[in-house]
Amino acid sequence: MIQRMLLNETSYFGPGAIEKIPDEVREHCWQKALIVTDRDLIRLGVAARVTHILDENKIKYSLFDDIHQNPSIENVQHGVQTYHFVKADCMIAIGGGSVMDTAKAIGIIANNPDYDDVLSLEGRPLTLNQAVPIVAVPTTAGTAAEVTTSYTITDVKNRRKIVCNDPHNIPVVAIVDPDMMAGMPKDLTVATGMDALTHAIEGYISKGAWPMSDIFTLKAVELIGRSLRKAALENDPEARSSMALGQHLAGMGYSNAGRGVVHSLAHAVGGVYGTSHGLTNGVILPWAMEFNAECTGEKYRDIAKAMGVHGTANMSPEEYRRAAVDAVRQLGADLGVPANLGALGVKAEDVPFLAQQAISDVCTADNPREASQAELEELLKAML
Repeated sequence: MIQRMLLNETSYFGPGAIEKIPDEVREHCWQKALIVTDRDLIRLGVAARVTHILDENKIKYSLFDDIHQNPSIENVQHGVQTYHFVKADCMIAIGGGSVMDTAKAIGIIANNPDYDDVLSLEGRPLTLNQAVPIVAVPTTAGTAAEVTTSYTITDVKNRRKIVCNDPHNIPVVAIVDPDMMAGMPKDLTVATGMDALTHAIEGYISKGAWPMSDIFTLKAVELIGRSLRKAALENDPEARSSMALGQHLAGMGYSNAGRGVVHSLAHAVGGVYGTSHGLTNGVILPWAMEFNAECTGEKYRDIAKAMGVHGTANMSPEEYRRAAVDAVRQLGADLGVPANLGALGVKAEDVPFLAQQAISDVCTADNPREASQAELEELLKAML
């Protein structure tokens, strides 16, 4: 079988990595950047850490900050209009997954105008042109959108999220600077951290997993499993650096292997209720791990060990699968992740619609266990 590995062109890691942005702008001969960020990051002065460097280096830019937690079609279309109006030739995305997803969609449509309805980007669109070049500066340790082929946009009118997988949208440069993540509050650290763990575990057990993707995803489980508590509860700088690397490795893996029903269910719930994607993933993850357990070979032994469980070598399949699920569930409990979807406001009457949305989500195809709509309905009911 022929396997493919898609990654971004260049990545920088470590405190102060944002100082490399002017070098990349000059090397690529870009003339003007559209800074894509959100209003909170402007208000808190986080975006200014980057714009200050641009000002010092006399690099021209304009700002676009019309981005919501779950970015909408309208946000993207406004961004495309702004990109063309200011006559930019690149983008610098400063923020979490919502910001980077918006920038990816803007970049694709700007160079592939036939997709300006946004909805036609769902799934695996046959775009012809590379997106506008993006320098991605994550401010959360979670989505790894700076290195992935995927992005998600909310169709508010139809209460659903559209998931787009397109190799033409990977940012050209990723700037993974833990100093840009240092000010994340606990709740955001937890939500984005559980998102990253979900990426790592789903990528490791997905149908598309293979030895090279496994290298990234399993190491990500280890880094996140040992660091997320300290990053969230103690704001430990070393733990935050480990989380920054772990989430990036998870993205390198899952983007080339696939995800599963945790994400498809979380997309459905988020589309209806507007919940935090990472937190929703954190609620669903242990339940879906139970659902998938018998279709994962010995991989749960590896996950349990990476999560810090001792004695996995001598465990039976039933024991190490239970140990892996319990370790993930305990991490969530320690961090205050709700134990069920009822705590997020999910209602029983919406279960059929949620299952219908999830079964058609592009992520479901990569789940290790074949899932029917009826089975996903039962899983959702159990999680209420």
